[in-house]
Amino acid sequence: MNINCLVFNEFETLDLFGAVEVFGKVEECCIKYFSMNGGKIINNDNVQIITENINRIEKDEVLIIPGGKGTRILVNDDEFIRKLKIVAEKSLWCLTVCTGSALLAKTGLLDNCEATSNKNAFEWVKTNGKNVKWKYKARWVVDKKYYTSAGISAGIDMSLGFVCDHFGEEKAKEIAKRMEYEWKNNKQYDIFSKIIRK
Repeated sequence: MNINCLVFNEFETLDLFGAVEVFGKVEECCIKYFSMNGGKIINNDNVQIITENINRIEKDEVLIIPGGKGTRILVNDDEFIRKLKIVAEKSLWCLTVCTGSALLAKTGLLDNCEATSNKNAFEWVKTNGKNVKWKYKARWVVDKKYYTSAGISAGIDMSLGFVCDHFGEEKAKEIAKRMEYEWKNNKQYDIFSKIIRK
C-alpha cells in the first residue's frame, strides 16, 4: 500500500512524522513524499525533506495531508487546491492531520461529510469548508474515504485507527506498544475539546 505524503513549506513536524512513524511499521506500506513542484521542503523546525513532484504520484492509494502554518497560504493558492483535488479524488483513502483538513475542505471534497481539525484553529478551518459537517468534539473522524484528525498528536491516534480498520486491531496495538505510545482509540473522545474553548 503506497502512503503518499503531500508536504509543503511550514508543515507541522509531528503532523507528518507521527503518521509516518505508524505507517512505517506496517510491512505492506511504502512511504513516499511529494510536493507541488518537488525538490526540498523545509518547515519551521528546520526539517528538510526531498520530495517528488505531485504529478508523479502513480499509485493513488493513501494520501496524507499534514497541517501547519503553511496551510494559511495554501488555502488561497488556486493551483495547489486544484492539484490536491485531482490527487485526492483518485486516492483510495485521504487522511488529514490538524489544519490539513482546511486544505481538503477547500477542494469541496469534504462537502456534506463529517470532519474535524485542530481545536486551536477550529474557527479558521471552518471558514474553508462551510458545507462540511464539522465535529468539534472528536479526536478523529471517518466519513467515506476521508479520515480527519484533531491537532498534531491526534494524527498518531488516527493513523493507528486506520491501521486498525485495514490491518487489524492487533497490528495497531502492536505498533502502539512498540512506540511506547498510549493509543487513544476512542475517536469520539477528545480531552482538548474541553480544555480549548471555541
